[in-house]
Amino acid sequence: MDLFQLTRTLVDIESVTPSEGRVTDFLHERLAPLAKSYGGKLERLPVESGRENIFVAFGTPTITFSTHTDTVPPFIASREDATHIYGRGACDAKGIIAAMIEATDELLAGGARNLGLLFVVGEERNSAGALAAAKTPRGTRFIICGEPTENKLAVASKGVLRYLITARGRMAHSAYPELGESAIEKLLDVLEELRRMPMPSDGLLGSSTLNIGTIEGGRAPNVIADHARAELLIRLVQDSQPLRDAVKRICGGRVEAEEVLCIPAVRLGTLAGYPTTIAAFTTDIPAFGGAWGTPYLVGPGSIHVAHTLEEKVAKQDLRDAVEIYKRIAKQLQAA
Repeated sequence: MDLFQLTRTLVDIESVTPSEGRVTDFLHERLAPLAKSYGGKLERLPVESGRENIFVAFGTPTITFSTHTDTVPPFIASREDATHIYGRGACDAKGIIAAMIEATDELLAGGARNLGLLFVVGEERNSAGALAAAKTPRGTRFIICGEPTENKLAVASKGVLRYLITARGRMAHSAYPELGESAIEKLLDVLEELRRMPMPSDGLLGSSTLNIGTIEGGRAPNVIADHARAELLIRLVQDSQPLRDAVKRICGGRVEAEEVLCIPAVRLGTLAGYPTTIAAFTTDIPAFGGAWGTPYLVGPGSIHVAHTLEEKVAKQDLRDAVEIYKRIAKQLQAA
């Protein structure tokens, strides 16, 4: 199965978080012959009921290639033209899986050893797979993580602070609003203040940003709403505590603010001779917590088309990624 065929096969296996089971099974089957050919040890690493990471070690790995098997919804089947492969996961991150497998195969064929492949579940929601893997490290010195960075080496990535904001009110007939208390109006007032709160900036990572991702609430147009909630996500560039304090101050006594997730911004490993970029998105790297070694972040495709209906990856970018992964691995093993 060549690089492009493998990419399309992976894309065509639906694996929207947390339903990664079919793609996990496929990867186990796909990697078994590679492990057999080069004396590798192939493992299913439990994460939680019905969910597993896949790890294969060739020798005693000093370098592990890693990315995630899950995707965001909705599932979109693959298609291709002369220059691109399209579909959910084409660049985030199933094309990357294919490129990492191809690079590892070529490295092994050339005599390299002490390599690993780690494919994890859950990156798109809460990094469950990476958090589980961090508890069972394999002694690797370096982990090369794949995300769509246009094949540039990311020198830093933003973090995430996520909240569920819940407002509560009192139902009443909408003809007599004075008899009720609108949870929706409470929520809107708080969200407006949250949108106006000062956001920190960093000389390398740029500015923090805030996104109100979902809003829901109410029962009917003629009923004063007794319940409303919103999901809020802040991209972190510095320590999260000042923003946590600001959210607490704005929400206190008015609505409930439940912190759902906090992932810090990180600085990443660098190598001479590669174009670089800053990742405004968040990855599994903080969840690994250094347990799998110094992290590097690079992969084919653009984050600007990930999570869209026209997600795609250029075929040339996939080819280039194979060569980049091979080159980085050789440099790190020689260090």
